[in-house]
Amino acid sequence: MSGCGMSWENDGRNAYRHSRDHIEKRKTHCHKYNNTKNNHTKGMGVLLIMNNSMKLMLEMSQGSKLFVCQGDITKLDVDCIVNAANRSLLGGGGVDGAIHRAAGPGLLQECRTLHGCETGQAKITKGYNLKATYVIHTVGPVYSGKTKDAELLANCYWNSLELAQEHGVRSIAFPAISTGVYGYPKKAAAAIVVETVQQWMKEHEAYVIEVILCGFDRQTCELYEQFLS
Repeated sequence: MSGCGMSWENDGRNAYRHSRDHIEKRKTHCHKYNNTKNNHTKGMGVLLIMNNSMKLMLEMSQGSKLFVCQGDITKLDVDCIVNAANRSLLGGGGVDGAIHRAAGPGLLQECRTLHGCETGQAKITKGYNLKATYVIHTVGPVYSGKTKDAELLANCYWNSLELAQEHGVRSIAFPAISTGVYGYPKKAAAAIVVETVQQWMKEHEAYVIEVILCGFDRQTCELYEQFLS
């Protein structure tokens, strides 16, 4: 982006700094959960053996884990997968279309009742024919090179994790939101994703969850690994 003294494509960490203050100012609090109730744990512990590309990159003191893997997000056996949706929530191309195809027509029917979603926000549905119990739909920004892009992208991950916690999700997988047809540079996006997810996990350390960053291509996974190393 011209006129700002940095390259969004070549310096992913600087790209995140535009949204870091926004995240640090969030007013968050951890919910108290009764481990004997609302116990959605079918995905817990299976990520290590799901496929050979799964890498454990971070483990919190209370047991939460952050993984990186390459593969098809629709095949993951987790409590919840995140859909990189458009504002209509009625399906589209890329991962959005793949999730709708794998879930079946019931997903579209439920999405019609949600009346769309604003950029950076998130809404939840059932998973239908997916292995995942839930799908969280979030709308990423179309890349423009403006400061707001980083804030909106960070919001997608933060708000999805907040919604997952509200529904007792214990394992969740994210695609690389906005890095396809929406044009967000992969390196800049990866820096924002890693910083946002780590910050959320630190602020909610009492809530044990497994988070997986699922890249369809090897380049995306290598960027995640780079920022997590």
